Amino acid sequence: MPQLDESKQPKTVAEARDLLGRIVITEAAFGPEVVRSTPFESPPGRWPVLDEDCVWQTAGLPDDVLATSTRSFHIPAKDGRGRLQLNATVTVHRNRQESGWETARAMEEVLRCPDQKLREGEELKNLWGGSLYLGEQMNGWTEDAFSEDGKYVSTEHGGPHPYRWHQAQFGPVTMAVSGKSAAGYTDEAMIALVVQGTSRLMLQAKQELGKAEG
Repeated sequence: MPQLDESKQPKTVAEARDLLGRIVITEAAFGPEVVRSTPFESPPGRWPVLDEDCVWQTAGLPDDVLATSTRSFHIPAKDGRGRLQLNATVTVHRNRQESGWETARAMEEVLRCPDQKLREGEELKNLWGGSLYLGEQMNGWTEDAFSEDGKYVSTEHGGPHPYRWHQAQFGPVTMAVSGKSAAGYTDEAMIALVVQGTSRLMLQAKQELGKAEG
């Protein structure tokens, strides 16, 4: 894995947003079946917060975050399959320590709230998570890896369906992709899409922030 070139770390909001634009992915990163959802991109300056009742809310960006973006995609329901949903989030922190704390908080949230309400009519159930530092159990691709598994239940899309969240870190940047499966998909097919998206984000982060070889 390339070393972080600290001189490339953004120091201002404008620099962070510019970096964000070079790391975020489009539907092409997942393959020909995946299309953009509506709304496609989260509003700038907003941040998801899990409240004391395990309900997700939005708030302004915390001090340690310079910029963040979440993009939403899906595979349309057809041929007896349901609508598979994917979200890709990239967050630029001020430094590596703050991005590491984001991963730690994600683990704490799963322990505190194994059942979470996304919005009215959408919930995550029986969540559990695990993290691996660089070098642990063949983790050679990210400084801090975090994964979360559970079930997704929706009044619109039914369920319970498998749910997966993968989060990775390179320097001041965290990258995460979540997948909400649907009828007609194997667990392996959904997880493969999540891993594919996370890997593409990591590749682009390393290209932008890594030291040049040689």
